[in-house]
Amino acid sequence: METPKKLYKSTKNKILGGVCAGIADYLNMDPTIIRILWVVLGFVYGFGVLAYIVAWLIMPDNPN
Repeated sequence: METPKKLYKSTKNKILGGVCAGIADYLNMDPTIIRILWVVLGFVYGFGVLAYIVAWLIMPDNPN
């Protein structure tokens, strides 16, 4: 049986806090795409900065 994937902040591929790189690792995507989407959604909906800070505080660091 396969162990479920867990969402962690990246400790290796981070620019600010590792949140976008951690989400990209979880979704098997390029971190740059996640970063661009985060910025665009932040400008469109206006909650990007607050959501990033909350994710930064809540998400655990990758233990690897």
